[in-house]
Amino acid sequence: MFREVLQGKIHHATVTEADVSYVGSISIDRDLIDLAGFWLGQKVLVVSNTTGARLETYVIEAPRGSGVIGMNGAAAHVIKKGEQIIIIGFTISETPISPQVILVDPQNRFVRELLETRE
Repeated sequence: MFREVLQGKIHHATVTEADVSYVGSISIDRDLIDLAGFWLGQKVLVVSNTTGARLETYVIEAPRGSGVIGMNGAAAHVIKKGEQIIIIGFTISETPISPQVILVDPQNRFVRELLETRE
């Protein structure tokens, strides 16, 4: 049986920009995309730790090493610059997988990998 399961997560990211004029999506520093195991165009759930807002969008690449986490298009009305967020990617699998879960600092720099437990 196929199930939708956690594939990767970026925990405690800070939104660095919000552009309602952009055509949509979330821009993520390429280093963080790679560390979380996301694909460009992958659907992600974005959860604001600041307001509790939740939305779905898709991943686009921001420059490697830039620390950019950008909410674009309509999503920029829901989650604003300066909010702390969690970016959660899912996949479909027949078997359990080991998700890539990372913690970042307030500048969106990699701190460490997290186990998917209560940390």
